[in-house]
Amino acid sequence: MQGVWRELAGLVLPVDCAGCGRPRTELCAECRRVLARDGRGARRVRPWPEPVGLPRVWAGAPYADEVRAVLLAHKERGALRLAGPLGAALAGAVRGLRAGRGPLLLVPVPSARRSVAERGHDPVRRIALAAAGELRRAGTGARVLAVLRQRRPVADQAGLSARQRLANVAGALEVRAGAGRLLTGQPAVLVDDLVTTGATLAEAARVVTAAGGRVAGAAVVAAPGRAFGAEGPNGGAIPRDA
Repeated sequence: MQGVWRELAGLVLPVDCAGCGRPRTELCAECRRVLARDGRGARRVRPWPEPVGLPRVWAGAPYADEVRAVLLAHKERGALRLAGPLGAALAGAVRGLRAGRGPLLLVPVPSARRSVAERGHDPVRRIALAAAGELRRAGTGARVLAVLRQRRPVADQAGLSARQRLANVAGALEVRAGAGRLLTGQPAVLVDDLVTTGATLAEAARVVTAAGGRVAGAAVVAAPGRAFGAEGPNGGAIPRDA
């Protein structure tokens, strides 16, 4: 019910841009362009060190400034209508994977039950649903399959090293009982709002594969700027050993 009241309030109360604070607009045109990387679109990112089992990861935008503010407004402050533009950024990352011409399964990384209850919504699932709608409108078959869940609590990842994050999420996810059969036949794309070390996506890929699914890659709304690497003057990637 919290999410419903927040959404209704957003329809009648004046709001400021979630990205930059510009008045009387939930997300201004400039911040929408930042989410789309000024037309450069999504690109592949590589956390470092890269955990074993991490699939290819594409991200919509660097996690900084306006993008960070928009993600936090959606996740923590219940600005639910931001799921649309965030879903568009996520859809761009899914398209970057080029995971095949057939329908795709978008498998969201699960939030803890307590977090969902406190926020009144599941932010990653909501963004995934918006991304699936965007992909279908563009002619790519996609549906959300929320088959992952936490099998045990995990500690807050903030402040943990890459090695500690791997240990924190090891064995923490599972495919819901009886849902493994739903993963067969179509490529699965793991989706999340943010990737940092890649530990959670690697664990998600492990359990989906163990359940008989075929992981085509992972797509996220944002990743740290360092994961994007340096870019040339035309937006092309500069090799890491350059």
